[in-house]
Amino acid sequence: MTKITLLRHGQTDFNAQGRLQGRVDNPLNDIGIQQAKRAAEAIGPVDKIVSSPLQRAIQTAEVFNMEIQTDENWIELDYGDWDGAHLNTISKETWIEWKSNPSFKPPNGESLKTLGHRVRLFLENVQKNSKQHLLIVTHVSPIKAAVAWTLGVNDSVGWRTRLDTASFTQIQIDSNTPVLLKFNQTTV
Repeated sequence: MTKITLLRHGQTDFNAQGRLQGRVDNPLNDIGIQQAKRAAEAIGPVDKIVSSPLQRAIQTAEVFNMEIQTDENWIELDYGDWDGAHLNTISKETWIEWKSNPSFKPPNGESLKTLGHRVRLFLENVQKNSKQHLLIVTHVSPIKAAVAWTLGVNDSVGWRTRLDTASFTQIQIDSNTPVLLKFNQTTV
């Protein structure tokens, strides 16, 4: 049996400002560094760490003082032309379309369906080949895709959930059925 802890990176200035980060490679701010340290204490020992290649995720993973393997499957959704945009600049109609259609793509970006596919492939491989406590340090959208896979539901379910910075979610995987153990756990 494998336990996977999915840890959202700590806060960045873009998070604090309500801006879409996507593939923008921002570092953690001071609050984010402290959040990462508290999350590491709450999570405890892990056997292996996989991280998104973006620096905010890597900085969060570094507080565990272990070797970090980066993996592109865990990079944030590509918001394309919307990278760096304030959330309030996206029209209400566009938000409605995005939330109801997992195939919707921001201009020059990536759909939730595409992101969900890459996350599912990774998790299915772990399900077949692993027995460990795996920590994956990543972003909102990949974590929500992992939860959708765990629950056996459409990727659009992510719009009905919220993940705080430096929160962690845990799933248990065996050869049969994945199980959601914890969701959006924080150390506030």
